[in-house]
Amino acid sequence: MKIILTLFALTSVHVLHAQVTFSEDVAPIIFQHCTKCHRDGEIGPMPLTTYAEVAASASIVEYVTGIRYMPPWTPDHTYTTFRDENVLTDEEIATIAAWVEAGAPEGDPSLTPSVPVFPEGSQVGVPDLVLTLEQPFEHQGNNTDMYKVFVLPTGLTQDRDIEAIEVRPDNKNICHHAILGVDISGQGAQLDAATPEYGYTQFGGFGFNPIDNFFSAWVPGSSPLVFPPTLGKKLYANSDVLLQMHYGPSALDQSDQTSVNIFFSDSPVQRYVQTAAINPQNLDEPFIIPPGEVKTFHGTIEVPVDVSLIDVAPHGHLICSSYEVYAVSPDGQDTIKIIKIPEWDFNWQGLFAYPNLLRLPAGYTVHCLGTFDNTASNPMNPNDPPQVMTWGESTTEEMYLCFIQFVVYMPGDENISLPSLNEEYMMVYPKEQLFPSYPNPAFSEMTVGFHLKKPYRLSLDIMDMRGTIVQRVFENQSFGMGWQRQWMGLNDLPSGQYIYRLHGDDFDQSQSFIIAR
Repeated sequence: MKIILTLFALTSVHVLHAQVTFSEDVAPIIFQHCTKCHRDGEIGPMPLTTYAEVAASASIVEYVTGIRYMPPWTPDHTYTTFRDENVLTDEEIATIAAWVEAGAPEGDPSLTPSVPVFPEGSQVGVPDLVLTLEQPFEHQGNNTDMYKVFVLPTGLTQDRDIEAIEVRPDNKNICHHAILGVDISGQGAQLDAATPEYGYTQFGGFGFNPIDNFFSAWVPGSSPLVFPPTLGKKLYANSDVLLQMHYGPSALDQSDQTSVNIFFSDSPVQRYVQTAAINPQNLDEPFIIPPGEVKTFHGTIEVPVDVSLIDVAPHGHLICSSYEVYAVSPDGQDTIKIIKIPEWDFNWQGLFAYPNLLRLPAGYTVHCLGTFDNTASNPMNPNDPPQVMTWGESTTEEMYLCFIQFVVYMPGDENISLPSLNEEYMMVYPKEQLFPSYPNPAFSEMTVGFHLKKPYRLSLDIMDMRGTIVQRVFENQSFGMGWQRQWMGLNDLPSGQYIYRLHGDDFDQSQSFIIAR
């Protein structure tokens, strides 16, 4: 009986392997989770856009997915859910392993889904304003860190509301991280003019206090954040964007000419995004990690008014080993989980956005626990033997820091969704679909998205619950295949429940939503 069961198991595995092909099973996984970074011009070391490319790297793909090193996603997805989580299921990992073991068969090429259509030079779309370093910055190959601030004039003649900011590093081999500010005083330009080289050196901050100290940021592996309608940032007329780039140590002379993509908001921003930071000033002890020790630092900040969190961004360097951030009610009976990164990876940091705004009530205390391993057993430790580690701007020093972006809370914020880059631009969607609107409940406006497999002429109507059309958004309008997004104003409609219907030719789909004044 044991021999029969063994033969049956082997036969089942063989059948499974025979059934697994690139075109039907593996391509959807790769295109969904890997191709975003593994394509020309992006951070991945080899392209994964065709069968030939994936098959050539099949063994390494199996290995890095099997140990869950790829795709890179450091937060514990069972602790808190974030927008655009990039985590493979056990079944997807097993599918890749079975495909490789079966010899990486292609299958029927006609069944291979189309490669996602990615915007050139952006993960978001076509920017309204592109700010690029006027000339390449030459980073000396002397194995030292450099913090350089570049002043990028916007040329704007009027204030503009911003829905997304995207930093596009030109040389990811030396770009460690970037912080953006907005200056309307001209002080940044004065500091730049006082130095003979392009840009000015500034370790920590911008050398003065601009009107916006945290316009945006970039770290390796991060995706740009697209704010939902009515929320955003402000870029002022006659302002300069200050790009502080941390260039990491290099043994060779290298150059960089980074760009910043700016996306204007389609509708007026009602609440501007603010930033809070948990840093060593929030600790009850000095930030010092003795050699040979693993030490956890516990910082806290109080929440003075009800706020809605948009995203969170812990930051550390080489000996950082984990982060956990949460909020506790005054009576200690309620805990709101914010983020947990159990295994810190210096190479994969990010601004992690929530799928819906996360409310923190007034009076709660935010706790930030950062653990640092300054022992000889830590392979990332830059010192051998370990040395006393303190706060510093250099890569070989350390940082305890956590940024949180938020807006002041309004009722209904819990139902406001952040746009998903996967859904809007990257996801390989196999069918035609009208998607839920955001925000929902809506106040004065909302956006709906839909995916088409072929061109259509469509109409979009808003109906009450009796089926009566109360607003025609557009009629008999032409759309091409692919992803589409439509904004609509709702000012003339009272509070209540409604249906929006997209229809025309042989397409007819509906979704419900709520207007809450």
